[in-house]
Amino acid sequence: MSSNNSLKDIPVVIEPRKSSNKLHWQRRAFQMSVLALLVIIPVSGLFRIDPIQGAFVMLDRQIWFSNFGIVFGFWMVMASMLVVLYSVMGTVFCGWACPQNTLSEWANLMTHKLLGKRAEVSLDGAPMQLSAAKNKILNWLILISSFSLVSGAMALIPLFYFYEPQLIWKFVTFQYDPGLAPSLHWIYTVFFLVILVDITVIRHFMCRFMCIYKVWQHTFRTRQTLHVAYDESRADECAKCNYCVSSCFLTIDPRQTSIYDTCINCGECITACNNLQVRKQSGKDGLLKFAMGEQQGQNFADFKTNRSDLLARVSWVIPILLLGVLTMAWGGWGYERYHVAVDRADIIHGDQILEYRISVANKFYEPTRLHVKVEGLDQGRYTLETDTVDFDTAGRINVKLNINPGLPKGLHPLRVWVKSEDGWEDSFHIQHFSAGVK
Repeated sequence: MSSNNSLKDIPVVIEPRKSSNKLHWQRRAFQMSVLALLVIIPVSGLFRIDPIQGAFVMLDRQIWFSNFGIVFGFWMVMASMLVVLYSVMGTVFCGWACPQNTLSEWANLMTHKLLGKRAEVSLDGAPMQLSAAKNKILNWLILISSFSLVSGAMALIPLFYFYEPQLIWKFVTFQYDPGLAPSLHWIYTVFFLVILVDITVIRHFMCRFMCIYKVWQHTFRTRQTLHVAYDESRADECAKCNYCVSSCFLTIDPRQTSIYDTCINCGECITACNNLQVRKQSGKDGLLKFAMGEQQGQNFADFKTNRSDLLARVSWVIPILLLGVLTMAWGGWGYERYHVAVDRADIIHGDQILEYRISVANKFYEPTRLHVKVEGLDQGRYTLETDTVDFDTAGRINVKLNINPGLPKGLHPLRVWVKSEDGWEDSFHIQHFSAGVK
């Protein structure tokens, strides 16, 4: 008994819950990762477009449209994965990954810090309310400068998808290079102005009224997909403070969401409500959370997800996804680093064509050497411009082949062989017609 009395005398201290912005910072980290990934993808050679060669570049290799398996399979995989994402996670891409939304949120944050918390580019057209204490020339200059610098940096990202980093550096440092398009500065200026206008004036007008991409996502959205759910059974605990509404930069009331609203699953309202409950020291979670499906009765912890409906909407995509993967694998298995083709130069000597163009291509962005030879004619019957082709990087080089006009009349089968120093070789067969010596 004495031991029990001693235990009763020990004070029990319950520490109040601390406010948590974990979800908020997780989203911020993911948004920054997406922006970094947009640069890493082209710089690393994972994917970009070579405008000079007119080819896609994947894993630092040129992918031509003739590489049908890789091209078609890649887009099948991408489309299938996006459909699965939309069907399961709803519009989470907009709230967590969309660069336009990330920049708009940053622009709102900078505006609030420098011009006041009520200095908002309002979606309902209300004029911006500036703070008298912050409405200073210096704050405006800092805001304009930061917008310009960020717009300038972001406008470089699309260029990375068309030019190698070395060329982008030459462009930034005003160095001449024949590989840069003469009109590139105009193209860059257009990107810069579009981004500057977007973060200065448009911002979340794009998300709410102008984004066609989000409309496409809504096509796959139901109550079974991820959405913000409100615990109506605890409506009497709601402080009616509109804290959740004010935290939403799309001015949505998360307590009254529907399937076709403009919610982008950012979760800021969930963080706001949770932190409010902490301040009230209620010891409970907020009245909002991410959920899939419909609430079961009064138990907010359990949601009924119609998995059969969800799987039915996703299951038809899985075979297409697998087919895309197999198509890419088939295309990769048949991929060749080099390519050779021969066509007529269309230079007529009298009544016959005596000149051919041997087109040799290297698809890897690495230096290499190829050797060319002709079979079917004696060496004195033809002239080859060169029998060695050196590449500094990926590209295509043409080699002239001239046929002696003194060949006997008739068809002369020829075969052009191209061989690399790493063991690859291929040939191209042509039929040369000679009119004979008159």
